[in-house]
Amino acid sequence: MRVVTISATYGTAGHQIGPAVAERLGVPFVDRAIPSAVAEELGCSLEEALAHDDRAERGLSRLFSGAVRLPTVTFGGVDMYVPGVMPHAPEEFVRHTERLLTETARRRGGVFLGRAGAVVLADHPGALHVRLDAPIQRRIRQTATLGELGEREARRVIEDNDRARSAYVRHFYRVDPADPGQYHLVLDSTSIPVPACVELIVLAAEALD
Repeated sequence: MRVVTISATYGTAGHQIGPAVAERLGVPFVDRAIPSAVAEELGCSLEEALAHDDRAERGLSRLFSGAVRLPTVTFGGVDMYVPGVMPHAPEEFVRHTERLLTETARRRGGVFLGRAGAVVLADHPGALHVRLDAPIQRRIRQTATLGELGEREARRVIEDNDRARSAYVRHFYRVDPADPGQYHLVLDSTSIPVPACVELIVLAAEALD
């Protein structure tokens, strides 16, 4: 069973590339089901689980990004969450997410988007770890075009999400998600067309067998 983790900065088509890779490899795309499973395990609402999920549009990333004003400290130049100011401990949700990623990878394989998958599944045999990234100006243009936004608004969305997702990984795992040493493959999906990115990832995953 093949396992691929994808770390994607905002505006690099992670939600297009991930499912396409999963379909080609015949494994599940593991993304939106995670918060529901965590909520069921913890006996909490889906809304509460989404509030602690790094991929949720209005989740923990919104807190990291500063949409909700929280006390922060700086770690490596990025604002990060200070424990104790949220009503529920994010660590509990993160640990359950880790267990779900690990068990799903072991039982069914899959393509895992975000949630520090390259760190959580670093020791999984045969797992391919991929980073999607690109210069911010190209991501701005792509986000503005796809989202029908002005470039100023697209920049704000990108910077908020980048800071949020980086802070999540830095805070809970003490690593820099932009460090290429964590990945087998780093792709600029604003220059390389999405179908070509999918093909490259599939070839690399099959080569690790």
